[in-house]
Amino acid sequence: MRLIFSVLLLTITLGSCIPVKKYNDLLAKEQNCADELKKFKTSSLDYEAQLKTIQARAELMQRDVVKLKADTSALGNSYRALQAKYQQAISMGASFEEQLDKIKDSDAKQLARMRADLEAKIIETQRKEDALMAAEKALKNKQILLAEREQRVAELEEIISRQEAAVKALETKISQALRGFENKGLKVEERNGKIYVSLEAKLLFASGSTKVEAEGKKAIIQLAKAIEGESDLEIIVEGHTDTDALSSATHPKNNWELSVLRSTSVVSIMTENSTINPEILSASGRSAFHPVDVNDKSKNRRIEVIIAPRLDALFELISK
Repeated sequence: MRLIFSVLLLTITLGSCIPVKKYNDLLAKEQNCADELKKFKTSSLDYEAQLKTIQARAELMQRDVVKLKADTSALGNSYRALQAKYQQAISMGASFEEQLDKIKDSDAKQLARMRADLEAKIIETQRKEDALMAAEKALKNKQILLAEREQRVAELEEIISRQEAAVKALETKISQALRGFENKGLKVEERNGKIYVSLEAKLLFASGSTKVEAEGKKAIIQLAKAIEGESDLEIIVEGHTDTDALSSATHPKNNWELSVLRSTSVVSIMTENSTINPEILSASGRSAFHPVDVNDKSKNRRIEVIIAPRLDALFELISK
């Protein structure tokens, strides 16, 4: 405003001394200056508004910059932390790889050991299976053999049972046949599957004699008659003496001869007075070496007729 007033004052002052044309030029210039001033004012206001806008934007941008710096710093810290973790992860990965290689190597060795152990176990299992099959085969063979043996045992038992029954029946038959001589020095008994007919010497012989007396001959004939129909027998006639020494220049010269000659005399009577098969008879002498009573010599002087079933069938079965 001061500038305009000064221009007007100057214009008035000069108006009195300058021409009109110049005055008009001055007015035109003044108008131009006013227009330009108006433009400048308008521009100044626009610039001030723009400046405020820019300042506002600048403040926003400054705040964004501060925030960005903070975020950048946080990101940097986070990056560095991640970088450290990454390096740590790389280091751990390398360590894991090394451990994995060791484990793989160890596993390979262990796998080789396990494979070797497995192969050994397979071989051992096969060996045991072969042994088991062999054992099963042997067991089957033994079972077959056992069955055969059980069958033979059953047959043996049957034969033994039949023989025992036959011996028992024969003992009864002989006992009944010789019942009249029971109190005359004759005894019949069964021992170990054999029949023993014991005849004391007083029933058969005179002292030192080998000739059978009449009463004794009856007993021997009845015994022979009782068994003459039996063919599956073995009969041993044994002569026994006492311990009194016998010495003679003629026969019998000693107890051995006496025991044998007495047994042969009994055998002769049995074969001459029955149809008994001579093949099942044998005569022997035992002298004084098998006494039955050391305190009674008379009991030791005896003839024992031992009747046993023939065991041919039994031995044949056993030999199989």
